[in-house]
Amino acid sequence: MSTSVFVIGHKNPDSDSVCSAIAYAELKKKMGIDAIPAILGDINRETEFIIRYFGAKIPELIGTVKTQVCDINMDQAFPVSSDISIKTAWNLMKRNNVKTIPVVDEHEKLLGIVTLSDITNKYMDAMDNNIIASTSTTLRNIAETLNAKLLCGSQEDFKTTGKVVVAALDASALQSYIESGDIVITGNQEVLQLKALDSGANCLIITCGDTPTQAVLEKASGLKSIVMTTPTDTFTSARLVNQSIPIGAIMTDQNIILFDMDDFIDDIQDKMLKTRYRSYPVVDDNHRIKGFISRYHLISQRKKKVILVDHNEKSQAVDGIEEAEILEIIDHHRLGDIQTNSPVFVRNEPVGSTSTIVANMYFEMGFRPSKTIAGILCSAILSDTLKFKSPTSTYIDRITAEKLAEIARIANIDEFAYRMFKEGSSLQGKTVKEIFYQDFKEFNFGKYKVGIGQIFTMDREKIAEMEESLVTFMKQLCMDNGYHLLMLFVTDIINQASEVFFAGEKKELIAMAFNVDLGENRVHLPGVVSRKKQVIPLISAAADSH
Repeated sequence: MSTSVFVIGHKNPDSDSVCSAIAYAELKKKMGIDAIPAILGDINRETEFIIRYFGAKIPELIGTVKTQVCDINMDQAFPVSSDISIKTAWNLMKRNNVKTIPVVDEHEKLLGIVTLSDITNKYMDAMDNNIIASTSTTLRNIAETLNAKLLCGSQEDFKTTGKVVVAALDASALQSYIESGDIVITGNQEVLQLKALDSGANCLIITCGDTPTQAVLEKASGLKSIVMTTPTDTFTSARLVNQSIPIGAIMTDQNIILFDMDDFIDDIQDKMLKTRYRSYPVVDDNHRIKGFISRYHLISQRKKKVILVDHNEKSQAVDGIEEAEILEIIDHHRLGDIQTNSPVFVRNEPVGSTSTIVANMYFEMGFRPSKTIAGILCSAILSDTLKFKSPTSTYIDRITAEKLAEIARIANIDEFAYRMFKEGSSLQGKTVKEIFYQDFKEFNFGKYKVGIGQIFTMDREKIAEMEESLVTFMKQLCMDNGYHLLMLFVTDIINQASEVFFAGEKKELIAMAFNVDLGENRVHLPGVVSRKKQVIPLISAAADSH
């Protein structure tokens, strides 16, 4: 089971969310923790530019942190090939205290499973007197099972009917019991051995470690029969010989109920309750066996470990967060509704960017971020503070960004920021849905469900062309998802203003919050550029008083 810790930003990730996750995961790795940065959706063009410019890697995309089969301490599998004997398989089960073993091919892919009851049922089938032939048992298996030494013959000569005869009669009566191709178990009587060969025996097993005479070996060689000697007695040899059949002959290879490492626990529970087998095989994406699970394993499941950055509200968190173990929260937003089962480390500061907090954690711990990490952190600070023009921006953001710029060798912050904003604000080729959800967050203000999106763009002409489509899309979204109010802030970074498109039955909240007269579906808000500081508090207050 993986012991990794996922460092995850919010849904509809922006530059601060992605870059702080990458940088904080790197910091945790320096502290000896296997941290993996993750994102919950496609990155925007600005973030893509930042990552590409500084040579970072796009984090792993995950959809949920719900508990999966890979989070269970499953039983170890002891895979075997299909040609081993059931005696070998039984010894393996006994040695490892398991009742089920998987049968695999040369690539470790699952072919079937064998249980202890499969072995006992086959061994108790005493009426099946040609089982060795019907299962294509090899001469090697018989020799290994009886710990026998091959004295004459080879696998090519082994053409048996599979019937086993114990030569305990007088030589004159033996012929009526032995047919051509039989396996004959006998003691040290030369007369019986020769008579068995004359009667057509294909394989002669001599017990108690006795060695046949030269005459017997010569006759067997001439008839292309097999002769072997075993240290076990005649009774034991007769009991053991059928245990040489290959495990592949008795394995279950049809209608096997198995689970994948990525299956969710909620999904496999019903199958377990309906079938109630002792254990179930678990395979990976290549159908290779990884272990076995039983119903009792479900109580030993371990939650995925996560660190949340740049958010602390359930609506913005990864799906299944209630099933995960939250270890830390690093954020610069208001406190939300995330709940934890135990105390966690929380660092929440009133600065303009989560990346500012992460960068200063590097410096506080005596670590110097690499050029790549410094570059993406600096970029995220510039993005979230609108190059220090946002009301959320602080002196700490500025001095931190300048320090990071020096490490990242950004010669001119103003020129770099302009290039970054220009690259990121292009709307060319984007659909209405992609534009609306580029940076969208959902909030519950009292009894009202509100969604607020924001984009920063210099492409005002494109927005004007799409106004009607945007409003239509937002109205439909309100009806489909029960929003009381939807807003999309189209923010002009250079002129420090936002054009707001809105839909929903509670649009008066906007008029109350900003003390403005509303148009039908849009309003201009000069000086409003920060959703966190200039929008959310005012809409929340308006909702409380409405």
